[in-house]
Amino acid sequence: MKKDVFKNYSKYYDLLYKDKDYSLEAEYIRSLLKKHSPHAAEILEFGCGTGIHAHLLHKMGYQIEGIDLSEEMLEFGRKKHPEIKFHKGNIGNINLGKKFDAVISIFHVFSYLTSNEDLFNTFTTASSHLKEGGVLLFDCWYGPGVITDKPQTRVKRLENESISVCRIAESEIFPNNNTVNVNYTVLIKDKKTDSVEEIRETHKMRYLFTPEVEFLCERAGLKIQAVYKWLNTEEPDFQSWNACFIARK
Repeated sequence: MKKDVFKNYSKYYDLLYKDKDYSLEAEYIRSLLKKHSPHAAEILEFGCGTGIHAHLLHKMGYQIEGIDLSEEMLEFGRKKHPEIKFHKGNIGNINLGKKFDAVISIFHVFSYLTSNEDLFNTFTTASSHLKEGGVLLFDCWYGPGVITDKPQTRVKRLENESISVCRIAESEIFPNNNTVNVNYTVLIKDKKTDSVEEIRETHKMRYLFTPEVEFLCERAGLKIQAVYKWLNTEEPDFQSWNACFIARK
């Protein structure tokens, strides 16, 4: 799996996504678990970041543990959400020595797995941590939507009492590899000193198609149960940039 691309601006991550409706997403995850795994109680989250989804699901009554590659993200998570058990590790090869009712992975984590090997290893890791009949639930960039509505340059500005952040995302698509390079320039201004820090990072993303996910799932001992538009229960289509897959062991 690739190196930790969030290392440099992990401390600004929650500010950059403060307008993201985590509560709505957690409710959506719960609704899908109720539908496809109604007795699920123990959850493992791949790519948990600072633990916001995990915290909300814990409040809903789930026992949840999280894995992330970023020690910086996990440090923030442990401070904010001490009720969650966090693990540092690579979701392509970690072995916690226990099994869960569900493995979830939200916010395009699987799209950061740009090689077939990384994808297969992660599906295998998920399967190895699932009880028989358990479910894998993950979202990703959805191929038909990405190639129909190609990535555009985007600018995002946010601030709090101490800093203002401007993030510019410039993207390049590689159709023969099913990948997109998202080149980020992040400008962080300290309101007290007026000093500006600049961070440049490239996030390489992979968009996925249902047949390849089905193939990878089957190789890992999983079977697709449903594919939805994100935050929806309709089938994804050419207008869907983000899809949610559910597979059962």
